[in-house]
Amino acid sequence: MNDIARLFQAFLAPALFVSATALLILSINVRLMGIVSRLRQYVHAKHDAAKNNRLQEAEAYTAQIGLIERRAEMIRRCFLLVLISLAGTIASCLLLGFGLYWENAAIAAVVVFVLAMLCLLVGTLYYIREVIVALSSVHNEARDLRFMDLGPPPEIRGRNLL
Repeated sequence: MNDIARLFQAFLAPALFVSATALLILSINVRLMGIVSRLRQYVHAKHDAAKNNRLQEAEAYTAQIGLIERRAEMIRRCFLLVLISLAGTIASCLLLGFGLYWENAAIAAVVVFVLAMLCLLVGTLYYIREVIVALSSVHNEARDLRFMDLGPPPEIRGRNLL
């Protein structure tokens, strides 16, 4: 009976980290989707500007695309590290269970869990870094005169308004 109680204790702490990490992954995924959506919009707008010989506007979009791509890369790294952390946490749960019967598995569980937490820390630092620079593209766009007086956004241009 004592082994069963220890097994549940071994599963509990990493399971809490699994839940917290999954919520962080959800947040990162939403952020990544927003960045990718914005990037696609700018790529289409750049193409439209270049096709219609609006070279200054196309250059402005090119600059913004570069900034957004750097942000997307930060979020991608964050996403990958947090997913690795989730996998490590789940693996440590399993190893802790095996550790009740094989001592080396318990030692491996500790090592895997520590590595998973380091990945989570580094992923969170990438997330913080991306949040800090998140408004930089908006500030740059607001200061860039090439974006002023362009008329309606590219996704609205060409539509027949009712």
